[in-house]
Amino acid sequence: MKDALIIVDMQNDYFSGGRMELIGMETAAENVRELLAFYRTKQTDIFHIQHLSLRKEAGFFLPDTRGAKIHEALTPSPDETVVTKHYPNSFRETALLEILETDAIGQLTICGAMSHMCIDATTRAAFDLGFRCRVVTDACATRDLIFEGETIPAASVHGAFMAALSPIYAALKTTREITGNA
Repeated sequence: MKDALIIVDMQNDYFSGGRMELIGMETAAENVRELLAFYRTKQTDIFHIQHLSLRKEAGFFLPDTRGAKIHEALTPSPDETVVTKHYPNSFRETALLEILETDAIGQLTICGAMSHMCIDATTRAAFDLGFRCRVVTDACATRDLIFEGETIPAASVHGAFMAALSPIYAALKTTREITGNA
């Protein structure tokens, strides 16, 4: 089954100094870089998903800002596809599905940000569209959330969403399990 790497929203606003800093983003980015290098050596399809917010009240990923740009450490090469999205689900109102079907891709290896939002929405949509999914858990990042006045730490948010995806929606893997690097 033909595999593709899907890198979701690894954009400057999620990194230190950005408008929506995530916890663990640097570690996730290091693992995404390793996955990117591995997939490039395999000459496998690689897709970078870039969110541009069109909502008037949006505070980050604003078009034509540095924060909306893909982080320089993960710059797409000329032969890699960048898909622009405006919703958490990377398939909604984008060409992603058509491109994947044209390339006869059946399995998606998904990483990026945020675990509880775009990773979750994209993975569930991909599964519903018939793709076999793998989520690389240590190549994803998120943030603390607040529910009923209580702060839920990012590690708990991440763990809960990864647990909810497995085993139905996705196989959960680490970077090392994908790349084989010890």
